[in-house]
Formats: sequence, structure tokens, C-alpha cells
Amino acid sequence: MATKRDYYDVLGVDRNASDEEIKKAFRRLAFKYHPDRNKDHGAEQKFKGINEAYEVLSDPQKRSAYNRFGHAEAMGFGGRGFEGFSDFAGFGDIFDAFFGGATATARRAPRRGADLRYGVTISFEEAVFGCEKELEVVRTENCSVCRGTRSDPGSPPVRCPNCNGSGQVRRVQSIFFGQFVNMTTCERCQGEGKIITKPCQQCHGKGKEQRVRIIVVNMPAGVEDSSHIRPSGEGDAVI
Repeated sequence: MATKRDYYDVLGVDRNASDEEIKKAFRRLAFKYHPDRNKDHGAEQKFKGINEAYEVLSDPQKRSAYNRFGHAEAMGFGGRGFEGFSDFAGFGDIFDAFFGGATATARRAPRRGADLRYGVTISFEEAVFGCEKELEVVRTENCSVCRGTRSDPGSPPVRCPNCNGSGQVRRVQSIFFGQFVNMTTCERCQGEGKIITKPCQQCHGKGKEQRVRIIVVNMPAGVEDSSHIRPSGEGDAVI
């Protein structure tokens, strides 16, 4: 496994270099080795190394971690603990297989909204030095009238009489060993525990509507062709 070059050596700066010195070194090297400008063999690989070095050294926290621990800590591989194991809603699928329905908590848990994808064309200079771009996007948001409740203002949902607001129906079956209790999602309220008696006229009871928004996207210095920039929280609303 090849050893990575020191980030300070990559940018050609001293370890005590100021933020401005680091930025100037990056701009000079990024302009020289950017793939859109330099077609020499190995230029693209050098540009990626320059971009990685600048990403770390231009961030005070990452730079401090790099100075103390090296490459792995600086790129965020340390201290992640049990990330990815905090959401146990997936166990509802197991209960589905055995008992015919998930728990009410799993059923009611909000689902992540869909991502939106838009293409942006920027100039070579903007790619090297970074820029901000305004994008007009069409996305799904909570209804402006009912605020996502799906009910007409002044007509709140009522408790589901079928499950008494629990979102689940309890059925008892007699088997050879005794009684078997089966909890299933209420078919009438779909596990929500409430029923919409008067749907919102604006969204027709959907709770969502399409709206046009202008968002500002920050293009980082050194961005490459076909790169993906992902602004947080700018996709469709949570379902």
C-alpha cells in the first residue's frame, strides 16, 4: 500500500503557512493541473491530490487533526463509532415476515424525501477558484395551507374508531399450544391512528404540493467535470 505524500509538500507550503498562503498555493497548482486545461499524463492524478490536500489544510478542524494524527483522522475515518446502526426501524420487516405487520412506530416513522438532480455548467475559472450559482428548482413541499396535516384548517383529524388511535389491530387466534396474538396495521387509517374527515382543498388531502424555489449552490474551488455537489436539506419534503 503506497504511502500518501504530506499535504504540505503537495501544496509546496511550510507547516506554519497561513490560510492565505495555502489558498494562493492551491490556486496556482489547481490552475496548472486542472484536467480541463492540462492534458499531460498524470496531471489529473496530481490535481486530485492537490484538491484533497487543500480540502484538509483549508479547514481548521481537519488541519488540526491532520497535524496531530495524520491522513486517516483528517479525512474523517476516526471516531465514527457505531454510525449507521442508530435506526432500528428495519426490524419492522422481520416482524412483517413473522406476524403479518410492522410495529406502529416503524409504520409511522417519516421517510426521507427524494433527492433532486440538476445539471450546472460553469466556466473554467469558476471551476478553479470556486463560485456560487443560483438554481431554480421544482420540489415537493408541505402544503402551504394545511402545513402537511392533510386536513382542512379548522377540521382536525379524528381518532380512528377501528384501532382506537393505536394504528394497530390486535387479533387473537387459537392454536395447538394456546392463543396466538397477531398485531397488524390498521387497514382503515393505514397505521396513522387518525382519519381525515375533511381533506385540505389546496392539496386535496395529500399534504404536499409542488413549488418553485431558488437555491444557492456553493461550487468549491477545484471542482471537476461531472462532480456531484449535494446541498443538504434542499430536496423534496419528508414523506
